[in-house]
Amino acid sequence: MKFDLHTHNERCGHATGTIEDYIQAAIDVGLTTIGISDHSPYFAREEDHAVPGTAMAKSEFDRYIEEVLRLKEKYAKRIEVLLGVESDFFPEHLEVYRRAYANYPFDYIIGSVHQIYDVSIFNRNRWKGLSDQQKTGVKRHYYEQIRDSVHAGLFQVLGHIDAMKGYYPAFADIPGAEAEIDAALQAVAEHDIAIEINTSGKTKHCGGWYPSDAILERALHFGADVTFGSDAHVPARVGDEWDLVRSRLKEIGFTRWVFYRQKQKIVVPI
Repeated sequence: MKFDLHTHNERCGHATGTIEDYIQAAIDVGLTTIGISDHSPYFAREEDHAVPGTAMAKSEFDRYIEEVLRLKEKYAKRIEVLLGVESDFFPEHLEVYRRAYANYPFDYIIGSVHQIYDVSIFNRNRWKGLSDQQKTGVKRHYYEQIRDSVHAGLFQVLGHIDAMKGYYPAFADIPGAEAEIDAALQAVAEHDIAIEINTSGKTKHCGGWYPSDAILERALHFGADVTFGSDAHVPARVGDEWDLVRSRLKEIGFTRWVFYRQKQKIVVPI
């Protein structure tokens, strides 16, 4: 089985192509399962479309669900289409998001930490002027948030868990957060969810996948499951480097990876 759980589309405002374009791209590259997981609206904000160009409007959410379900039926004989969403994790708004998702038949929800101290994790300027101690503090807080997202009990997959290195590769070498990283990975294993290997890091300054091999080795040590996500924002990246990721996981020592159907873990041998 060949799957990709992390794809976007034009609704979020920073991807190109329709949902159907991504499904057709998945068929073209030989996937057996494609997950549609566009950025969720900012449900805790008063505005309908709080951040255009970052996430879909609240008024689009029902139409998004309806379109994925329609295409799931349309393509059922050619490829399995899964209904997902990539959700921001805001601890202070957790129950708002939990209620927003409660009545939809999601196959899985990706939980991603995109902001720390109200600043985007991709904002390279956040590091300017910080002392080494302050940088360590940011990194620790990032992984504490990731750990807390696991304990929220809302997500089946954690998105790009070292994506702060995307436009600041030195993030990977900031010391002093090893305990927080381990605590997050232990929580993933204990809650029986998965982290994704996300190949979109190759499109950023870090030039590599999320997470690093070092984190994947720690994940294996703690018994945390992994899944695959291209994080495609253009149809041409669907399934990008799936075979390379599979080979690397085997080298590290993984014998399986997983995806989710109706929030139930489906184990696929590597």
